[in-house]
Amino acid sequence: MASTIEDYALLGDCRSAALVSREGSIDWLCLPRFDSASPFATLLGKQENGHWQIAPDEAVEVSRAYREGTMVLETRFRTRHGAATLIDFMPMDTPRPGVVRIVEGIEGEVSFLMRLIMRFDYGHVVPWVERKDATTLTAVAGPDMLVLRTHAPLTGVDQRTESRFMVKAGQRVAFGLFHQASHLPVVGPVDPEKALRFTESWWREFSKRCPGQGPYSEQVRRSLLTMKALTYRPTGGIVAAVTTSLPEWPGGERNWDYRFCWLRDATMTLMAFMKLGYYEEALAWRNWLMRSIAGNPEQMQIMYGVSGERRLPELTLPWLAGYAGSRPVRIGNAAAAQRQLDIYGEVADAMTQALRGGIPTHPRGLALSRHIIRFLESGWREPDHGIWEVRGEPRHYVHSKVMAWAAFSRFASWFSESHKDAAGRALAQHCRLLAGEIHAQVCQAGFNDSLGCFVQHYGADQVDASLLHIVLTGFLPPDDSRVRATVARIEKDLMRNGLLQRYISGCGTDQLPPGEGSFLICSFWLVDAWLLMGRRKEARALYERLLGLCNDVGLLAEQYDPVAGRMLGNFPQAFSHIGIVNSAMNLEQAGDSAPGPARANTGKS
Repeated sequence: MASTIEDYALLGDCRSAALVSREGSIDWLCLPRFDSASPFATLLGKQENGHWQIAPDEAVEVSRAYREGTMVLETRFRTRHGAATLIDFMPMDTPRPGVVRIVEGIEGEVSFLMRLIMRFDYGHVVPWVERKDATTLTAVAGPDMLVLRTHAPLTGVDQRTESRFMVKAGQRVAFGLFHQASHLPVVGPVDPEKALRFTESWWREFSKRCPGQGPYSEQVRRSLLTMKALTYRPTGGIVAAVTTSLPEWPGGERNWDYRFCWLRDATMTLMAFMKLGYYEEALAWRNWLMRSIAGNPEQMQIMYGVSGERRLPELTLPWLAGYAGSRPVRIGNAAAAQRQLDIYGEVADAMTQALRGGIPTHPRGLALSRHIIRFLESGWREPDHGIWEVRGEPRHYVHSKVMAWAAFSRFASWFSESHKDAAGRALAQHCRLLAGEIHAQVCQAGFNDSLGCFVQHYGADQVDASLLHIVLTGFLPPDDSRVRATVARIEKDLMRNGLLQRYISGCGTDQLPPGEGSFLICSFWLVDAWLLMGRRKEARALYERLLGLCNDVGLLAEQYDPVAGRMLGNFPQAFSHIGIVNSAMNLEQAGDSAPGPARANTGKS
């Protein structure tokens, strides 16, 4: 059985990622990329579906923490006979991805058991395992090979590999597991100590540039490291999470694959990077974006693969029981084919913010923006599936219209600032007129007179947390009576145990059974909205409540069940960590003479 979601820590090398439990078990590790099949699928099934555990025979106390400023994890085990530390990391200096695990004796003597069950293709395929020499073992199935190297004794037992060993104070025992193509010669060994030194230095060099954020500096830095670990270094793509099918409600069917690059999530991650001064990451993502969406803007997708792949077919894996019995287990994501108009606003906002941050215009940037404008001139009038990827009928979602307004508003600013010739001024004016038309329609059709507030979609009688973007984008000012009424209604209808749901599940909009946790990014949006409305004390209290939901190593999932006190949804979630970063900056800058990031989004063109 898998551990609870909050019991996992993240390892990453900006190519792939692993989840390791408090018991020292790697239950998820996709190789060689984030979206590849995992040889360890205990997370979504049983131990027989693959895992790699290194732990003492009997631990009486377990604690863990990342080495400061890094993605190097240390798990301290104490037994009746001594103490030892398990050091886990994914090396940053190797041509092929893998995991290094080093057991270090601290005091006394500690007996360890290493158990390795490799099952390729998401726990389905038993590989052919053989010893190459005294320190090398290989596992092969089809195109994939895993290579294990260690000086510890290895034994084959019932289609698994085990090692029993003892460590005394000062002793270190290392294991390295790396992926490679099965048709190539076995790769040479990796020096675990050298790899550790390089990897630790690499992450510290990255994280030390993070500016302080007052009392929230440490958690912002941890969230920054997590977001960096979600980037695919070869291309600059940013995945939404490293997992698939972790349920939005235990036993339910709201189980989706998040190992892809959503334009929405990635642009928000990009802007968080830029606000912290990480322009190299922003430039890499901007270049990934230009390659991925190249072509007809009508064919722009809401998500792509980490290298810009467009086809992400959705399949179910019937041999996996699902996390906490939550079926189906899905890989791929059919929502890639949906129309979601808000992504155009997100992309326009990101392009504008990048220019203001000093990132030079991409050679195709101007042409792309003109194509988007031409498409959106008529496209904004159509219904879509909305930000929550509802798998029902398309509707005129208010958030989608607001973000279409944001696209024209941001493009108008861009052309006014950067293209001051007659053609640029004319295009800016054209964008302002279109923004004004959308604004008028939303204020008329998106507002429910009976409820006295904006609603989820035209003709609806319920609210949606995404309506908070009416104030966060500057569509309406924070002191507008309609904004205040909408925020009040969101608090009344969607607040459960102090946290926001994204909408009322089971209302018929999404055509799925009711039941899901609190979608954490929504509560961070409420923090930012409250700040803009002058409710600073409430905003800080909610933000600190949200920080308290992080697990012991500072990670957040997509959702949270405040009644049961457990995380839900895919993990760790970029959206949630974006919220930690952005709201911290808003809290620290609110009230200063310089506007915070939330305020920087307000103010119309």
